[in-house]
Amino acid sequence: MREILSGIFTWPWFSEPHGYNFNGYLIRHSAGNLSIDPVEPTPEDLEEIARLGVSRIILTNRNHSRAANKLRSRTGARTAIHPADAPHARGQGTDLDDELKPGEKVGPLVVVGVPGKSAGEVAFHWPERKILLVGDAVIGNPPGRCGLLPDRVVDDPARLRASVKGLLALDFDVLLPGDGAPILQDGKSRLKELADTFAP
Repeated sequence: MREILSGIFTWPWFSEPHGYNFNGYLIRHSAGNLSIDPVEPTPEDLEEIARLGVSRIILTNRNHSRAANKLRSRTGARTAIHPADAPHARGQGTDLDDELKPGEKVGPLVVVGVPGKSAGEVAFHWPERKILLVGDAVIGNPPGRCGLLPDRVVDDPARLRASVKGLLALDFDVLLPGDGAPILQDGKSRLKELADTFAP
């Protein structure tokens, strides 16, 4: 686990089929530490996560439960997801406690609806630090650039593209994706480059 920004830690899990890392994140905050889309940790990382503590596990979408149950049982954190994606996540065996609703705040993060990949896809915006965390709405691949998942795994590709364009209304510089390489500066410019490739 490494600290990529002040108080923001990440640990990777390499996906052979995809050819890039899946990322778990831990945000230290006075209101309670948050873990976003936690991937499978090494035993050492799990110990470090438990030492730091986690109060909430927040999931961007139905497919990013990942190691949420492991962190939940180790730390006592509560797990939350958008209600539209909850049935699928529960069907995969994920233990859920709370719902995420667009517009609400979880610690310093504002929940942003980005439906398309799934109906309940969300992103998390930290306005004061100009940080945007995304799950499957956008991937950081190839490194330093933004991409989309293949249309075949997306519920509604047109709606996803509209949601991605909508993210450009937010004020952010750092873009932290659940899949692929984090973009620690000029993240909004990289996202605009992607959105500019969309058909009108």
